[in-house]
Amino acid sequence: MTSSFSQHTAFMARAIQLAARGLYTCSPNPRVGCVLVKSGQIIAQGWHQKAGEKHAEVNALADALSGGFGDDIKGATAYVTLEPCSHHGRTPPCCNALIKAEVAEVVIAMQDPNPLVAGEGIKRLQAAGIKVVCGVLEQEARALNSGFIKRMEQGMPLLRCKMAMSLDGRTAMASGESQWITGSAARKEVQRLRAQSCAIITGIDSVLLDDSSLTVRAQELDLPEAELIAQRQPLRVVVDSALRIPLSAKILKQSGRTLLVTANQNENLQRVISQRGVEVLCLPGKDKRVDLQALMKYLAEQQCNEVLLEAGARLAGSALQAQLIDELRIYMAPLLMGSEARPLFDLPLQTMADKMTLKIQQIRAVGDDWCIDALPQYH
Repeated sequence: MTSSFSQHTAFMARAIQLAARGLYTCSPNPRVGCVLVKSGQIIAQGWHQKAGEKHAEVNALADALSGGFGDDIKGATAYVTLEPCSHHGRTPPCCNALIKAEVAEVVIAMQDPNPLVAGEGIKRLQAAGIKVVCGVLEQEARALNSGFIKRMEQGMPLLRCKMAMSLDGRTAMASGESQWITGSAARKEVQRLRAQSCAIITGIDSVLLDDSSLTVRAQELDLPEAELIAQRQPLRVVVDSALRIPLSAKILKQSGRTLLVTANQNENLQRVISQRGVEVLCLPGKDKRVDLQALMKYLAEQQCNEVLLEAGARLAGSALQAQLIDELRIYMAPLLMGSEARPLFDLPLQTMADKMTLKIQQIRAVGDDWCIDALPQYH
């Protein structure tokens, strides 16, 4: 019996909840959830837990077998947040698994933007006589994988910029001192932003002033399975146009992968840094500065879906002027830092006609601070 629209949305909502459980662990793959339904009841569920491991559909089928519902899979309806894959990657095609299981219907939130799939999974299911419905809670599914979608459709990662400021819009004292503007609740959120990101970018000024390490720290995540989540350290990226980084910097000594991006062809220094296990990439742009557009393209080639920019006013302002920032996450602390302190963004705008418009998505309290989520409106 065909499920009603309300049933479709209810079961898909559950699949989206499951997909979100892979928020910190399945990168660079998309977050996907799946539920199997028979006679209006969920008989099994699964989600993609980690890149290289079984996909959501296969995990749901395994859950049905382990739960004693193996005989009920035939004729069931599968609700999947993303079109089942049709190609051999590190795992076999999921559409083949659903066909072999003889499900009667597959309800999909959205078509896979990956060119290796892009409708082919749907065609295979339909060719096998399986009814396919697509587009149920599509916007919710897209929001869960916005970085993956942008990388597949535009060849660029989603760039999210995190900034912390005082009530009067300042990010650091004139000396560069900035720790700590916000409270512990906001800092926990930033740790989670790092954990869900494929890469974290900072500028050389932040390294010189704060000696930041840009690591995900399990004890600060305040999440279940924090130790497991922290095992996947995002790629750390330092934008250092003139190669000013000191060899004693903490960020050069962290486990995991670190990339130093420069516009300076100092081969001797690059060789010394490389010998420490740090990758060096030269991307010269205008005014002897790093080409940020080329850097974003490179990160997409490295399979980065979501990139977090944690930098000072200069680099953040340059990224904003280059129209590279997709989302702004601004934490505002209840304090005043004065007119001599540094601004939120280094934007040399002269007239109101030059102003940059933002679309506020939400404003919420985080401990004693406020969090503003906004989208730059480029014209």
